[in-house]
Amino acid sequence: MPFGLCNAPATFERLMELVLIGLIGDACLVYLDDIIIVGRTFEEHLQNLERVLMKIQSANFKLSPKKCSLFKRQVSFLGYVVSEEGIRTDPEKIAAVKDWPVPKDKTQVRAFLGWCSYYRRFVRNFADIAKPLHKLTEEKRHFCWDESCDIAFQELKNRLCKTPILGYPMWARNL
Repeated sequence: MPFGLCNAPATFERLMELVLIGLIGDACLVYLDDIIIVGRTFEEHLQNLERVLMKIQSANFKLSPKKCSLFKRQVSFLGYVVSEEGIRTDPEKIAAVKDWPVPKDKTQVRAFLGWCSYYRRFVRNFADIAKPLHKLTEEKRHFCWDESCDIAFQELKNRLCKTPILGYPMWARNL
């Protein structure tokens, strides 16, 4: 499929969802052509691997062995590191925020907030911390970087560099 077409990614994503119907969320996670096969035990992982491969084969899809990583305890996926412990931010991605320069205009503030918002679930009270920066991006507001903006900027950077691991729900316990 030519990926230059504007609808190609959405069409391909839908195709992958149709091919792997009944397995997504239970045996695998899918984003475009990236598939993570999961399992609570090695045996369950093998069963899920076989189920996914059978569906891929029946759709006449081909896999590139060079792009396949099998039996990993942790993988980088969409800017996160996914492991049996939980989900955490990818240290390679977080390194970018450490050296992020102080924004000089609304466009740079929006870029910073957009990047930070991707990882907002790892920052407690994200909206409260980011509020001065969001106010700065309002349409009719003059750009004036003040102390509250600087505090918010530094606090977001600090918290993003020290993110927790988000654990998985323990369905056997009351939530």
